[in-house]
Amino acid sequence: MHSYEKILAYVRETPWAIHPKMLAVILDLVRYRADGGRLTDEEIRERIEAAQGERQRKTVQGGAVAVVNVFGPIVQHASMFSDISGMASTEAITGNFRAAMGDPNVKAVVLNIDSPGGGVYGVMELADEIREARGQKPIVAVANSQAASAAYWIASAADEVVVTPGGEVGSIGVFTAHQDLSEALALEGVKVTLISAGKYKTEANPYAPLSDDARDALQASVDAYYKEFVNAVAKGRGRSPSEVRNGFGQGRMVVAKEAVKEGMADRVATLDATIDRLARGRSAVSRSGAMEFDYVIDASDGTWTTRIWSDGVLYGGKDEVTSSEYILLVDDEVEDKLQALADDIEKKKALEIERERFEFESE
Repeated sequence: MHSYEKILAYVRETPWAIHPKMLAVILDLVRYRADGGRLTDEEIRERIEAAQGERQRKTVQGGAVAVVNVFGPIVQHASMFSDISGMASTEAITGNFRAAMGDPNVKAVVLNIDSPGGGVYGVMELADEIREARGQKPIVAVANSQAASAAYWIASAADEVVVTPGGEVGSIGVFTAHQDLSEALALEGVKVTLISAGKYKTEANPYAPLSDDARDALQASVDAYYKEFVNAVAKGRGRSPSEVRNGFGQGRMVVAKEAVKEGMADRVATLDATIDRLARGRSAVSRSGAMEFDYVIDASDGTWTTRIWSDGVLYGGKDEVTSSEYILLVDDEVEDKLQALADDIEKKKALEIERERFEFESE
């Protein structure tokens, strides 16, 4: 089988956690190449970016803050799509993440994400590794400007999720696609006969209509990956699986400020502002409902206001910070005293989350 036919088979058979329009673009590109067509790298990049939207490409280093880029559709092994530009592999992302976490000169890691998602393979393992690395140093995911599906799966594993002002996150869900080529081949006078061993070996092949049994098997696979996706987001975001499944986990994208309100993200900010905040020693927010406090200082007249945050939601103080203003953290001792006021509420919330998670996983 030609290498592009193998890629096409992979695309057809893989469960995808990706924005649907991007998978259509990938299928078109691979089919065009399998049929003998050729596009330049720039033409391929233009098609992918047209579906994905404009994205920032620069890699930034802010002081001792390492930036790991997650750009484009996500696959597990980059070599499989070596001549389809604009894709990211979980292998490469994992390697860059480990290097940043292991560098003693790096005090915080930013996942700079602009991706429509991708295949599920490798994503679960990467997200688990990110979540398990919490506590070693702050890990912040920035949707800059899109963290969709598998990309949000990865982002939700970080200590904190930031969305750029024009960005969006979500598309929590899994799907797969079956192409029935039998009628198209018949029109060309082509009949394909498959010789196989094993009852289900040729199930869901593209040369025949999808049978009911094959559809049920594919649906079971999609459901299993969706459950893993929901559980991972629930763990990462400090929510119960039922909150995710019945709330923001139904497949739609959510814009920046609404994502914060829904608990999908913690704050709205640019990549540069996030790097600057971490470089100045401002840690990521807690996933447990803990409160944060800071001051907004107006450099023009010295006036200031206090802001109160919980899970990235602003409960008191200014929402917008102008160019003449800057943020100052409160004294650690003061913050510790204020934090103690939220302890009882935090414990009750954690118990409720664990109860709902147990009920969901017992279903």
